[in-house]
Amino acid sequence: MDPIVMLVVLLAAAMHAGWNALIKSGEDKLLEMASIAAGGMMLALVALPFLPAPNAAAYPYLATSGAIHIVYYWLLISAYRAGDMGLTYPIMRGGAPLVVAMVGGPLIGEFLGFGGWVGVALLCGGVLALALGHRRAGGVAPVGYALADAVAIASYTVVDRLGSRLSESPVAYVLWLRMLGAPALFLWVFATRPLAVVVRHAETRWRLGLAGGLASSTTYFLVLWAMGHAPVAMVAALRETAIVFGAIIAHTVLGERSGALSLAAPGVILAGAIALRLA
Repeated sequence: MDPIVMLVVLLAAAMHAGWNALIKSGEDKLLEMASIAAGGMMLALVALPFLPAPNAAAYPYLATSGAIHIVYYWLLISAYRAGDMGLTYPIMRGGAPLVVAMVGGPLIGEFLGFGGWVGVALLCGGVLALALGHRRAGGVAPVGYALADAVAIASYTVVDRLGSRLSESPVAYVLWLRMLGAPALFLWVFATRPLAVVVRHAETRWRLGLAGGLASSTTYFLVLWAMGHAPVAMVAALRETAIVFGAIIAHTVLGERSGALSLAAPGVILAGAIALRLA
């Protein structure tokens, strides 16, 4: 892999972990998520007029993925409310390819070989190690929310894999998802938060929200570019370094403390995710 492509994918992985850390660091996780969604929607509003519209065949997939994303947002917010990022992020990030691998055969015709099952074993072992290492921090709730969110991520991943192919414009497809997901979050915010609280949050955190929204969208574009310049499997595998970036951010920036078992677990999850991607 070209060093420039490698650096681009590593940057995308770090940015993904970064915008998740923004949500975790905020006092109100819902408002942080809504701010990031607003930033992504602003990017979509600027870019979509210059892109071709997705084919009509992709519309049902857009609608389905948009609905799944609402569930994903709720589970993500709940996971970060309940537990440490160092626990929940690796499970969400590493659990999603695990679920995709397990259901990929009957749904999209992608069956596991020996390397794939090695990846499954490593992922399961890493998730178990994380759960044991954080067993005193929040009980089982963080792990439950994170595993459920991994299922949601896997679900929209499969839907988007099919929908983006039919759209014949993957970039526009993703930007339309940003447009569909944000309004539901805004309604949720205004239904549960006083207007004064929303305005005060917007005044103090809008720059971070915009940065997070740009990061959440830019990560996809960077990976898409990299896949045009390197083997897709290698790019997908390297992208999973987000698990390690998330663990580093949780430990050094958010100040989360955990034992040796929990510190080693993200590396095991990363190895499993890479094995699955390369299988």
